Amino acid sequence: MSIITLTTDFGLKDHFVGALKGKILSKYSEAQIIDISHDIDLFNIAEASYVVKSAYTSFPEGTVHLIGVDSERTVDNKHVVLHYNNHYFVCADNGILSLMLQKEKPQKLFEITIADRLESNASDMDIFLNVASHIAKGGALNAIGIELEHLKPINEIQANTESDNNSIKGNIIYVDHFGNCVTNISQEMFYNIGKDRTFEIKFGTKTIKKIHQSYSDFVVRENYTLKDYEGEKLALFNEAGFLEIAIYKSNPNTVGSANSLLGLKYRDVISVQFK
Repeated sequence: MSIITLTTDFGLKDHFVGALKGKILSKYSEAQIIDISHDIDLFNIAEASYVVKSAYTSFPEGTVHLIGVDSERTVDNKHVVLHYNNHYFVCADNGILSLMLQKEKPQKLFEITIADRLESNASDMDIFLNVASHIAKGGALNAIGIELEHLKPINEIQANTESDNNSIKGNIIYVDHFGNCVTNISQEMFYNIGKDRTFEIKFGTKTIKKIHQSYSDFVVRENYTLKDYEGEKLALFNEAGFLEIAIYKSNPNTVGSANSLLGLKYRDVISVQFK
């Protein structure tokens, strides 16, 4: 049984996700369909890239990942299949995969050229599900398109270092269910540039000078308990390896979160200054 994962910005109110699954099963009844997320912000390629990158390594090699975010095929956004780390990604070449790979090279990359073989009213998702089913059955990539050299380059929403290697400038790319704010500054970049120097993480008028190992990683002072630290802002590297700004024991529905209490939102600038 082959696995096909789904990541879309369709939401769950409408029929779209159910219809997509039904069409996949009509093409390949033995497919095991797993939802990663259908709550990606509309057309948000940075969020889609982060969510898929954070999730795909939890699946067995050979899994096919269908990504339905900003999927309309245009002259600028080709439909592609990426073979990377022994996983397959079916997606529009709109920046999602470029952000995921950064400067790494794919094992294989193909432009999907099967649209003329389908019904004239076939949607972008119809193209994707046909390709995903073909790959899940063990079909060859060269049967669905032509090989490409590289993905479309993307320069925005990328963490960058200054020329003196004393600072990193990044952005908030994702706000999770708890209101924690994830940046595009990777742990690898942080330590490669920082080289064990002291630092300040800056956002707006606020600063953080320590990386916590976990959400509850506080040195509890005498006559205090861990509960006394609820509401404290902190920075840590999350399981996906990216710098995250959080509030200890936050609840966005009651007391608030990093998103609301610190005023952080998508694309806000986060900088790290090394000393």
